[in-house]
Amino acid sequence: MNKKLSAFLLAAPSSGSGKTTLSLALLRLFAERGLRVQPFKCGPDYLDTMLHTRAAAKGGEGHRGINLDTFMAGEAHVRNVFVRKSAEADAAVVECVMGLFDGAVKADGSSASIAKLLELPVVLVVDAKAVGYSVAPLLYGFKHFDPDVRIAGVIFNRVNSESHYRFLKDACLDVGVEPLGYVPRNDAMTLPERYLGLNTDAGAGQEAAIVAMAEHVRKTLDIERLLEIVTVDVSGAAAPLLPVRGNGSAVIAVARDEAFNFLYAENLDVLREYGSIEYFSPLDDARLPGADMIYLAGGYPELYAGKLSDNLAMRREMLDFSTKGGVIYAECGGMMYLGRSMTDHEGNRFPMCGVFDMDTSMQEAGLHLGYRKVRLNDPAYGGELRGHEFHYSAITRKGALNNVASIASARNKPVDTALFRFCNTFASYIHLYWGETRDFPGYLLSRGGGSVGSRQ
Repeated sequence: MNKKLSAFLLAAPSSGSGKTTLSLALLRLFAERGLRVQPFKCGPDYLDTMLHTRAAAKGGEGHRGINLDTFMAGEAHVRNVFVRKSAEADAAVVECVMGLFDGAVKADGSSASIAKLLELPVVLVVDAKAVGYSVAPLLYGFKHFDPDVRIAGVIFNRVNSESHYRFLKDACLDVGVEPLGYVPRNDAMTLPERYLGLNTDAGAGQEAAIVAMAEHVRKTLDIERLLEIVTVDVSGAAAPLLPVRGNGSAVIAVARDEAFNFLYAENLDVLREYGSIEYFSPLDDARLPGADMIYLAGGYPELYAGKLSDNLAMRREMLDFSTKGGVIYAECGGMMYLGRSMTDHEGNRFPMCGVFDMDTSMQEAGLHLGYRKVRLNDPAYGGELRGHEFHYSAITRKGALNNVASIASARNKPVDTALFRFCNTFASYIHLYWGETRDFPGYLLSRGGGSVGSRQ
């Protein structure tokens, strides 16, 4: 590919500066201009990519949000993904994770490293709630700290007035960083931002929130100038992808509804090379589609525990599929669903599928967070898998469960997280990324003996 497009990394000195809010507003404003805009997110976050997908849509259609993560995949893969996904776009917005230079070890794996890898200009978002000309040394530091990171401009968030912005512009001009506008401080924006939190229900108000955010910043950002100064050349063809195991005839049933929706786009792309995807809802469907494999991704099943439990027909289908040797891969919320029971935040206990002899609870909530390296104990799969663990729930009781992997942190320290197996059902708290380890779904499919379930 050899083309020009407007592409930049939207970054900040720290979390909480307003990156996500501004990313969503810009994605919508670009889409409203008729641009085909491709959103990206640095790091393993699957919530922001869902919101990016919605914000980039025009008339209900848009490019799906994509993760760029140099721990879960190598640099060549990350660049390949960026080139491939930007090929049909007019603009690309890459949202930073945490602060610009925050990495696993110093700046290694940071958003700055991705900006350098992809040769993208950086637009800073600076929270100016209680500061004026004193942003000058901050901007000077970010501009000069790493000469290979090009700070193209800055947008100020939570600005009190036009006169407040003039102090900030003076700082920009003295430092040599171009001011691109500001986001007015407005306490009324708190309500729309609430809808962009933990509730992933499509009816939770995300669309109205994104519209409100775009309208809020439309008059105070210089969109034309922003698009002009971040025009880049994206050269080189995407490298050919490694072939997958299989003949492309498998049927993979993927759970997707309000309870299960934490899905990496690249994972789904890999699954499509093994065959066809049939989506189903553990909340609303009574039967499974006929399939060679079921993929139960994470989500917020605890918010829908009562409805999941009441759908006894689906719970029985899932247990029957598993005990007959059907292949299931479940992660985080999907694993909780396959346990014997789930206890919600209020202490209500709900029976689940009973595939694994375990109980999970949100009342034992404590944050479990971090990158994970996974090595299966099965010599039939010798590669290392990478993923991310993020949950507040806990396993409060477990019976005789079979752990089939050795799991370590990003710093190679063993962790007590497990990858459980029953028959051909695998489950873990870890969200695996197999965009680069493309043979892993093939390994799973090879465990089964053909299609199991109900052809409808």
